[in-house]
Amino acid sequence: MAVYAVAFIAYAIDLARRSAAATAAVAVAVEAPAAVGAPVSTKVAEPVEAAAAVEAPASTSSANGAMAYGRSPSLRVGVAMTVVAWLLHLAADVTRGIAAERVPWANMYEFALTGTLIITTVYLLVLVVSKHDLRFLGTFVTGLVLVLLGVATVNFYVSVVPLPPALQSAWLVIHVFVATSSVGFFALGFALSVVQLLQSRRESLVASAKAVKQSFLATLPDSATLENLAYRVTIVGFILWTFTLMAGAIWAEAAWGRYWGWDTKEVWTFIIWVVYAGYIHARATRGWRGSRSAWLAIIGFSTVLFNFTVVNLFFKGLHAYSGL
Repeated sequence: MAVYAVAFIAYAIDLARRSAAATAAVAVAVEAPAAVGAPVSTKVAEPVEAAAAVEAPASTSSANGAMAYGRSPSLRVGVAMTVVAWLLHLAADVTRGIAAERVPWANMYEFALTGTLIITTVYLLVLVVSKHDLRFLGTFVTGLVLVLLGVATVNFYVSVVPLPPALQSAWLVIHVFVATSSVGFFALGFALSVVQLLQSRRESLVASAKAVKQSFLATLPDSATLENLAYRVTIVGFILWTFTLMAGAIWAEAAWGRYWGWDTKEVWTFIIWVVYAGYIHARATRGWRGSRSAWLAIIGFSTVLFNFTVVNLFFKGLHAYSGL
């Protein structure tokens, strides 16, 4: 957790540097006409012209609408520390499994340990395969991992215990691993949707010719690009969650003699599926773009967190394997 905290601080410093770089770029763009001998006018610039100058100076904007931003040492430190934290996290997860002589996700503490590991894995994987520079999400990802790990360590930690009979199945490996993998993709889609909402609000202020304070958002992709990225990532998570739902039904039939019994955990797994199915359907066929699709993605991840915390802690049922 200490290494994740260092990475979080480095990413936060990078966001602060981005804000400073955006402000400096706008200042240079405003001063440039005077420097080349442009006539000085005492007339106040039109609001729309001023907003356009702030939003996208020709010399400092990239193809996707983001203001150009140079390499940041703090950003490289953040990514390096995230990789180190991931290696230590992986070692902790593997050693927990070795100590238990089984896969390390049979109770809430172990699920949190493995789930946050997969969230970080998905983030690092996307950094490698994506054509967009998504390192700015490091603040959100490492912050989320720190919170979840902290809560799990303080409130959910339990010693290694043998598996209950119902969990002594190969489906424990398949079903829960796929579920945690889908949560990793949902978490990244959630982070992208939050940034999309912030960016969309900023763009609407610029479009209405209102004064906009320069921030790190000026150096990030536009809201449409962020929305498309969130949609693609969420689709991967939805496919994995669909398999989770089906695999859970098969496992339930093997363990309890029925595919579906309206157990609380089963119901909430289905609710999560319905919310994300609605998100994908509304965006693909009903034209729900912009903030509406982002809010649906955020609501979807909120149901995932509710399922992991409130349902596991306060609802009783056949899936009461929190270990607490």
